[in-house]
Amino acid sequence: MKEKVGEVFSIARDNAPVRGCTISREVHGGTSSITYFSLAEGTDISAEIHPYHKLILVMSGSIAVYGEGTERRLGSGDGLLTEADKAVGIRASEDAVYTEISVQKEDRMNTVIKAGEVFRLADLVPYQDGKIVNMDVVHNDSMKFVVMSFDEGTGLAEHAAPGEALIFALDGEGIIGYEGKEHVIHAGENFHFAKGGRHYVKASGKFKMALLLTLE
Repeated sequence: MKEKVGEVFSIARDNAPVRGCTISREVHGGTSSITYFSLAEGTDISAEIHPYHKLILVMSGSIAVYGEGTERRLGSGDGLLTEADKAVGIRASEDAVYTEISVQKEDRMNTVIKAGEVFRLADLVPYQDGKIVNMDVVHNDSMKFVVMSFDEGTGLAEHAAPGEALIFALDGEGIIGYEGKEHVIHAGENFHFAKGGRHYVKASGKFKMALLLTLE
């Protein structure tokens, strides 16, 4: 994965739009590719047909996803699984940054996610007293995308990552321990684990995050 390792960063801040331009940066290839898109106000990625789904996660700003007589508006923190084999385009009425994950038809998608319906990533899992709540959003043999909520004082014990992992902090504040050093992460920020990197997660208060694990 072409992303900095072992430090807190922000996909939104690090991929600021450029006036009049659309920008894409692939950070992971393969069938479960991960790409950052930066769309300046008034720009448009014209509708295209793909034989797979796209999981779109808005990092900042807002976009409209359109095609075949439909239009869905997404703001920061929103997600959308596009429909496969249908024309899909994206336009921005203001500067926007989003992450796009390729999802194949045969991938195992949680039934709470419906293609073409906007959802809020942080709202997929509730908080529960003294517990960690986990939901697999989509997975295949080489990728897993999970949303988790941590009640105050809960956490994951130190372990090694079986692949590279990208963290999306969704709500509250958490502590990421990585290779012996602690990092405070807030909603809207990101963190990247290298394969084999030893890490843990602690919730000083209520905390939600998504984890995108790649095994390719």
